[in-house]
Amino acid sequence: MNKKNQFSALVLAADRTTSDPVANKSGMACKAFAPICGTPMVIRVLDTLEASDMIGNIILCGPPQSILSDCPELQQRIACGRIIWLSNLDSPSRSANKGLEYIDASDRVLLTTADHALLTPEIVEHFLRESIKVDGDATVGLVKHKDVLSAFPGTRRTVIKLRDGGFCGCNLYSFLNYGSRDLVSFWRRAEDLRKYPWRLVGEILGPMAVLSYLLGLSTLDQALDAISVKAGVKIKAVILPYPQAGVDVDKVEDMMLVESILRNEHCLSTIEKI
Repeated sequence: MNKKNQFSALVLAADRTTSDPVANKSGMACKAFAPICGTPMVIRVLDTLEASDMIGNIILCGPPQSILSDCPELQQRIACGRIIWLSNLDSPSRSANKGLEYIDASDRVLLTTADHALLTPEIVEHFLRESIKVDGDATVGLVKHKDVLSAFPGTRRTVIKLRDGGFCGCNLYSFLNYGSRDLVSFWRRAEDLRKYPWRLVGEILGPMAVLSYLLGLSTLDQALDAISVKAGVKIKAVILPYPQAGVDVDKVEDMMLVESILRNEHCLSTIEKI
């Protein structure tokens, strides 16, 4: 693929807390190293990005240098230059800002996380192709909550409930021009409220927005338009047809679900080859 059609990829890989439940359950130094069907999550994500022709440079922000030796395969990739490693800061938004400052101003950027164990090249490329098409500065990947529940009954995800339905995040973001990187400053203000959607709407967007949210009056486009005005960056949504894109590994139950999904996919693949 022509280099001008590629994105640099920025992967956030540091734990949010000092006692991550997934890291504790797996006995690893950080969540990104937790093995999923025998492969560290961060390696799964890096393999996916390397398999896509739409990805150029890959920058990994975190985990801390002091624990890199706990994942020899990652350490080897850093040493040979397959990926670029940067030390993380004290929050995802600050780490993202550091990573974006490292990336050339002319590059378009895909931002994702090391706990996206079900990420595939197909999902990445669909998201990026659709992102290029939109009339916006930045995009956010979303899946419909009903699609996630249909594919994985009983799973619990963080849901933004709007007039046109419920949506789940996918930890996929694109920055399509240099100005769009200002969105990270807005993200920093919202970061601590991500699990409390109504507070996020109220504190960041104001009382009329929270009223619309609580009454179910806002559509997705209206919500993003309001955020775009506040952030000074035109944000558009890319609705993905892959329910697994809405399943990251935040909890031990998520880890078990992801392993179950991957085992089932492996079994189906094996049967098809027979």
